Amino acid sequence: MSRLFCFGLGYCANELGRRLLAEGWSVAGTTAHVEKVERLAGQGFEPFLFDGTDALHDVAEALQSATHVLLSIPPDAKGDPALRHFGAAIAASSSIRWIGYFSTVGVYGDASGNWVDETTETRPGTERGQRRVKAENGWIDLARASGKALVIYRLPGIYGPGRSAIDQLKAGTARRIFKPGQLTNRVHVTDIATAVEASIDLPPGVHIFNVTDDLPAPPQDVIAYGAELLGVPCPPATDPTDADLSPAARSFYIENKKVSNARMKSELGVKLAYPTYVEGLKAIAEL
Repeated sequence: MSRLFCFGLGYCANELGRRLLAEGWSVAGTTAHVEKVERLAGQGFEPFLFDGTDALHDVAEALQSATHVLLSIPPDAKGDPALRHFGAAIAASSSIRWIGYFSTVGVYGDASGNWVDETTETRPGTERGQRRVKAENGWIDLARASGKALVIYRLPGIYGPGRSAIDQLKAGTARRIFKPGQLTNRVHVTDIATAVEASIDLPPGVHIFNVTDDLPAPPQDVIAYGAELLGVPCPPATDPTDADLSPAARSFYIENKKVSNARMKSELGVKLAYPTYVEGLKAIAEL
């Protein structure tokens, strides 16, 4: 039986995990929140508590039977928690043949609105992006030394049911941030799971894919379209220097780029269910 162990059974890993369970896989993974353990178990997952601070014995034991490992925990100031505590065990495992890593298109830094692809040099301009590059390189070194397959998924803004402009507008929390010339990509959680499934049996070596939609677009257009779908007033435009924005949210507007998904389509044959935010938000609004 194929067994997936996820470091971080969050929004994206949960979507993938539900698919794999339906296909007969065994899926285990970690959460940092005690209150989520029962819910994850009820979904058919085998949950483990891990907050990134300790190398827990039960996690190490579960890894001994895993065939695939997915990494969905962001790096902290000390680096990648899973790599720090369990990298040696993953590298030494005879059963683990595939490692997947959820990274970010933030590793490219600012491209002044131009296109980037997987051959573009990583030049992150934020601390978060720099941490991601360091984590990517750590897993690349491990995969090359151990002869395992490593697939790095560089993701833009993630959305889907319960986590979209539609949900923000309904909750009254939507912000229409406007910066002239700003372009960003996004990706629906369903399409992330599709890309992982399409690459989950790749051979040993390092494989990097931008998993993103087809349409780099101004962020304010996404909110405006969501308001149009719901028939509600569009929030007023807000400058990204607004003091009410968190530092993380404000840093999102420092970088401007268009991200190509051509390699994902040509090498993995992925056909996006939601090629742009238009299809994605329309589907969410109709739920």
